[in-house]
Amino acid sequence: MMDFILESWVSSNIERVKAGWMLGRGKPWQPGEKLKLLFTGYNGTRNTGSDVRPEETLRQLRHILGDENVEFSIMSQNFKLSDGYFAGAQQVQLPDLFPSFLAREVPKHHGVVVVEGSAFTRTFANALTTMIVGSLGIAAAQNKLSVGYGSGAGQMDPSIRKMCARYCKDSLIITRNEESRTVLRELGVPTELGTDTAWTFEPLPPEYGRKVLLDAGWDGKLPILIVCPINPFWWPVKPSLTKYAALATVGAYKKSYYRTVYFHKSGPEVDAAFERYLTAMANAVNAFRQKRHVFPVLVATEQLDAHACQRISEKLGGLPVFTSSDYDMYQMVSILRTGSMMASSRFHGIVTSMPALVPSAGITMDERIRNLMRERNHEDLLMDVGDPDLESKLLIALEKLYTEGEGIAEGIGKSVVKNLKTMARMGVYFEEEVQRRYPDFPIRKGEWSWEDYLPPMSDNLKQLIQAYS
Repeated sequence: MMDFILESWVSSNIERVKAGWMLGRGKPWQPGEKLKLLFTGYNGTRNTGSDVRPEETLRQLRHILGDENVEFSIMSQNFKLSDGYFAGAQQVQLPDLFPSFLAREVPKHHGVVVVEGSAFTRTFANALTTMIVGSLGIAAAQNKLSVGYGSGAGQMDPSIRKMCARYCKDSLIITRNEESRTVLRELGVPTELGTDTAWTFEPLPPEYGRKVLLDAGWDGKLPILIVCPINPFWWPVKPSLTKYAALATVGAYKKSYYRTVYFHKSGPEVDAAFERYLTAMANAVNAFRQKRHVFPVLVATEQLDAHACQRISEKLGGLPVFTSSDYDMYQMVSILRTGSMMASSRFHGIVTSMPALVPSAGITMDERIRNLMRERNHEDLLMDVGDPDLESKLLIALEKLYTEGEGIAEGIGKSVVKNLKTMARMGVYFEEEVQRRYPDFPIRKGEWSWEDYLPPMSDNLKQLIQAYS
C-alpha cells in the first residue's frame, strides 16, 4: 500500500509539473547560462559502488561539456558520509520521503542525469525506482534533459512498469548492458547501449592498501583472498507504517528495520537461506585455505554488508574485516586492488578491482554480476547465492582463480578496455542528447579520439589500453 501511495504521489506531481509547464511556468535554459544538471541516485550511504559511479560520471561529463559551461548538483542521503566526494558539485539532501522534494528540486535545474545503476528493478526497493522515474519524468515534463547514465533494468512490478513506460518515454536511458536495454525497449523507452561508469575510478595508491593489509597481519608475501559477502535474501526493502508503529510501541521488527518507515524482507525462510549462504562461503574458504596458503580477508563495500562479513569471520576463527563505514571509496578500492584473487557478491567489488587485473569469481543475486561474467567469458566463475551446491562450486572457482589467474587476468584486461571504449561512446551519446535538447549549448568543436570522451585517466589505465586495446 505504501509503495502504491508513493507511486501515485510521484505520478500526480509529474502531471502537475507538466500542466504548469504548458501554462508557462518554469524557465528553460538560455544561451549564455551555465547548464544546471541534477544527478540523482542512491548516493551518500557508504555504498562504494553507488559513490564511485557518480564520482566518475561527474568527472566525465564535466570534461565533455566544459567546467565553465555547467553547474552540477548531486543528491546525497547523508552529507557526513559523502563528505569529500563529488568535487565541484553541490550536494543536496535526498529525504527518505522524497515526492515533495523532487517536485521542488528538479524544476530548479535544466535537466536530470540518473547515476544509479540499479535504477529500474524491484531487487532492492520499489521506492528507489519510483524516485528515479519521478526525477526523469519531472525533467521530461518540462522538456528538459532527462538521461539515465549507465543504468540497469530488470524485473519490475506491473505498476512500476506502467509508470516507467508513461513517464520515461521522452527520456534517454543509456543502459549498462544489452539485457537492460531489452527490458526498457519493451516499454517504449528510448535507449542506447553503454556500460557502468566506475571503470575510470582511481583510488589511493597501492601502497595504502598494502599497509592496511600489513597492519591486519598480512606477511607481505602470501596471496590475498578477498571475499565480499552480502545478505542477498533480505531485499527488497518496503515501507510499512504498521511495522513502524509496532517498532515504536513494543520494539517489534527491530531486526529487519532499515530506516524511517522502511523494513527489510524477513522471516524464517530468509534467515535459513542467509545461513546456508554464509556457511557455504565459509566452508569453501576454509577448505581452500587448507589446501593453498592464502591470507583471506572479508570486505564490506556497503555498510549493510558488515554483518555478513562478521558472521563469516566468526565461522573462520576471526578473519580481518574491512567495512565502508571505516574506509572511504578511495581507501576501499585501494584495499580491493591489493587482492591476489576475489570472490564477491558485490558487483562493484568486482568492477573496481578489475583495472588492477585481480582474478575474480561472482556469487550473484541478480542480473548484474551474471551479465558481467558473461561479457568477460567467465561463466565458469559464476555462481548463484541460492545454489544448493554453492560450497563445492565456490571451492572449484577459488582453485581456478589460484591456478589459472594469469589467463583470467588477461580476459579481465580485455574487458576493462572494451568497457572504457563503451564508456567513451556513452559520452558521445550524452553530448548528442544535450545538443538535441539545447541546440545553442556550446559543444566543443573539432575531431576527438575516443579517449577524449573519458575523464583524465591514470597511468595504469593508459597502460591497460596500450596492452589490451
